[in-house]
Amino acid sequence: MNDQAGETVTRPKKHALARRTLLTAGATAAAAGIGWGAAGTAVAGGRGRRPVAQEAVDAEVARLEPGLIELRRDIHQHPEAPGQEERTAGVVARELRAAGLAVATGVGGHGVVGVLRGTRPGRTVAYRADMDAVPPGDIVGGGPAAAHLCGHDIHTTVALGAAQVLARLRQHLSGTVVFLFQPAEEALAGARAMIDAGVLERTRVEEIHALHCGPFPVGRFAVTPGYGLPGQDRAEVTLSGPDAPDAARRLAAEIGALATVTPPQTPADLERMVADVQTPEGPLARFVAVRARAQEAKVSVSYRCWPQERYAEVRADIRRLAGAYGAAAGVSFPAEPFPAMVCPEPDARALARHLHHTLGADTVTELHAAFPFNGEDFALYLDRVPGTYTFLGVRAPGAPITACYPHYPDFAPDERAIGIGVRAMAGWVAQRTRGSVNQ
Repeated sequence: MNDQAGETVTRPKKHALARRTLLTAGATAAAAGIGWGAAGTAVAGGRGRRPVAQEAVDAEVARLEPGLIELRRDIHQHPEAPGQEERTAGVVARELRAAGLAVATGVGGHGVVGVLRGTRPGRTVAYRADMDAVPPGDIVGGGPAAAHLCGHDIHTTVALGAAQVLARLRQHLSGTVVFLFQPAEEALAGARAMIDAGVLERTRVEEIHALHCGPFPVGRFAVTPGYGLPGQDRAEVTLSGPDAPDAARRLAAEIGALATVTPPQTPADLERMVADVQTPEGPLARFVAVRARAQEAKVSVSYRCWPQERYAEVRADIRRLAGAYGAAAGVSFPAEPFPAMVCPEPDARALARHLHHTLGADTVTELHAAFPFNGEDFALYLDRVPGTYTFLGVRAPGAPITACYPHYPDFAPDERAIGIGVRAMAGWVAQRTRGSVNQ
């Protein structure tokens, strides 16, 4: 999860995604060496067998859980910054091959793809996990080195656990599961790199799913129907004249005042924000989060907003404020805004029903807003295929909020979340490959 304090978030509309596009793989995919064949082809001999049962998933998780916890601890002790996930990718590829999956490495950098084909006809469903650690500059308060303070070590372990469980139950599995282990999420670069390598087209993925550690009690999931996480936009304003540095400081303060939310400063602020995102029509249903900094004669602005349609509004406000400084102010927006991650409502509600049915009625909460200060490049997958992005509760009983909120230096997730996450996602993915779209 990319974390940048002071950026703006906006509320997404509750409907299926309108931004869905198709990419063509072309020479890029061929150059990347992604050649797993027809993803939907089933292994012979599966007809007549029962589908994957949740009871069987739970039994396999119980056998694998101690080893998964040790695996997570190994990954945790060897954090690698975005784009440098060489060791982690090697561990992932080793575990996938040992489970019997077809594996490709070096996809979009250090990305790893594992393909598991069931014995029965069915759909092709992807599951994504991010592998990189938090860079020092993105740790709250700063840090001496990259560290797994965002839970990517748990995400990777849950995905490996789901792959191992479903591989053991392959004779009952329909369709194909494509496991995407992505680099450079913290830099908002890894998803684009894997997409540009043609991974979705070559594997013919029909939908995609992911979990992220969240500040909820262990055993609880937070689904995001119609919501997700905000995108990000940037602006630069350059002033001239003898008083340019003073003018830049004044303009930075004026642009900063566009914010409707401010970064949490205390644990109580964090607790309030977690409560607010679960509140229908609450204070975070619409927001702008802005960070504006003056340096000499230049003002650098980054912001997030929700819904993302508000980018045009905020850009106009920045131009208006800069215009008050006359022709001496030059405004530029270096790139198009990074898109918000908006989760399709039907898919998230289907997942909520699945979790209620398989893990219990008290295991699910629903988010009615987006966290204002975090972004996710999983947005780029959801621009192309439907899917879900769900928060996995990792807060241990009695633990402070900072021990379960990503990017804080005392982030210490409850490891029991690993087995819970594997149970949930292995069962969910197995259901989706059967074509149980709205169960």
